[in-house]
Amino acid sequence: MPADLFRPFLQLETLVTDHKTPRRRSLLKGAALAAGAMSAPMVATAQTVTSLRFQSTWPSKDIFHEYATDFAKKVNDMTGGELKIEVLPAGAVVPAFGLLEAVSKGTLDGGHGVLGYHYGKQNALSLWNSGPAFGMDANMLLAWHKYGGGQELLSKLYASIGMSGVQSFLYGPMATQPLGWFKKPITKSADFKGLKFRTNGLAIDLFTAMGAAVNALPGGEIVPAMDRGLLDGAEFNNATSDRLLGFPDVSKVCMLQSFHQSAETFEIMFNKPKYDALPAKMKAIISGAVEAASADMSWKAIDRYSKDYIELQTKDKVKFYKTPDSVLQDQLKLWDEILVKKSAENPMFKVIIESQKAFASRAVKWDQDVIINRRMAVNYFFGAKKA
Repeated sequence: MPADLFRPFLQLETLVTDHKTPRRRSLLKGAALAAGAMSAPMVATAQTVTSLRFQSTWPSKDIFHEYATDFAKKVNDMTGGELKIEVLPAGAVVPAFGLLEAVSKGTLDGGHGVLGYHYGKQNALSLWNSGPAFGMDANMLLAWHKYGGGQELLSKLYASIGMSGVQSFLYGPMATQPLGWFKKPITKSADFKGLKFRTNGLAIDLFTAMGAAVNALPGGEIVPAMDRGLLDGAEFNNATSDRLLGFPDVSKVCMLQSFHQSAETFEIMFNKPKYDALPAKMKAIISGAVEAASADMSWKAIDRYSKDYIELQTKDKVKFYKTPDSVLQDQLKLWDEILVKKSAENPMFKVIIESQKAFASRAVKWDQDVIINRRMAVNYFFGAKKA
């Protein structure tokens, strides 16, 4: 066989056996680096964690504070711990009514409350929680806020009072609130004359017009005030909150249904500079968590409120009465007068009222025409059966 045929094999053998050739050394070095990389332990990349300190406007035992921590947990879980929101109860850093200013200034990174608690700074803010709502429920009010111009109006309203440092999210439609807790049943509007009564927001104007001496107290201070005789009656919100806060210890009479707060929502607020500094991904998660928490809160409320409504009657021996229609009708008449007065005093108030009313005129009509009245089904399945 010709020698030339063996030359490629001889070259290959030289490459394999000659440890001193540059190519051989290069191959060995590369292999050593690769082996070292595979045997070396993996180094974890440190996760950057952003911590935010929030405060609610609710006592820690109230279900409202639980709603605040539910929202925080959703954000913390959805970000995989990259964003951690800690929620403190009312008074931990600032009083309940001081939350807005504290968040705007950056004393707190955020908070959980209701717009009616800012009534003293701008009464039009209460139109998102205590106002006529023109027949809308709280879910419709949220629809107006998101799709009917309410969100933009709220931003302008905050800017007008120097609170541009707040990024606000509304969520959590609340059920119609009871008229309140009293020493004896309310049978007519005149029963409010001279009554020392607790409420908040624009409902202050309503009950004042009904003749009550109104005191706006945060949730945790109401029952102690009733116990000391500083209040003759009070409203807060729902069967669960009222039971946890101790209302049945100071009153055994609760009047159901009222137009003073028939469409109320919660507010989640962030200090805007802190919020703006977050990555776009975090902001998207927060927005999604707000809506997820809104739905979850609604479902939890139905479950818990209905259970505590029974407990209040069976264990706490509370007597519930429906507010007379005559009182409800008087409330609507007084709302009309309040709206005229406030609109004349406050141009922004008038703009917001007109926007709500325009949205309600079609939303409420759609609701009344399309959504079936459930009373017939309730009577059929749970009412007394004929023999």
